[in-house]
Amino acid sequence: MTAHAPEPTPVVPPMPERNPKALRAAIAQHTPQLLPDFDDHWKWAVADAYDISTVPAFMARWWGEYAVARDSKLDAHMADLHHRAAEATDLAEAKALLEEASHLRYEAQRLEPGL
Repeated sequence: MTAHAPEPTPVVPPMPERNPKALRAAIAQHTPQLLPDFDDHWKWAVADAYDISTVPAFMARWWGEYAVARDSKLDAHMADLHHRAAEATDLAEAKALLEEASHLRYEAQRLEPGL
């Protein structure tokens, strides 16, 4: 009888420094599927608007997006919650699923650099 080695646990990359340049570099390296939307949103919300006052809101949104997407298990769980909520026929069930997704996103947005 041969023992099977457990499948390696995917490594979740750490959160970058909390600034747009570091966040963009982390997205480009670890979650490149987000990069086109990140760049489009930056262009629309900050660059074309010539308004740096929008940077905190931009960072809050994308910090959470990256925090979820960098963890494949969390990303899949979030997608499952949203899918199940969309398919739910019971309003209370759909609400509970979306509340769980919201709670997870809120917790992800609170992560500090390096975690």
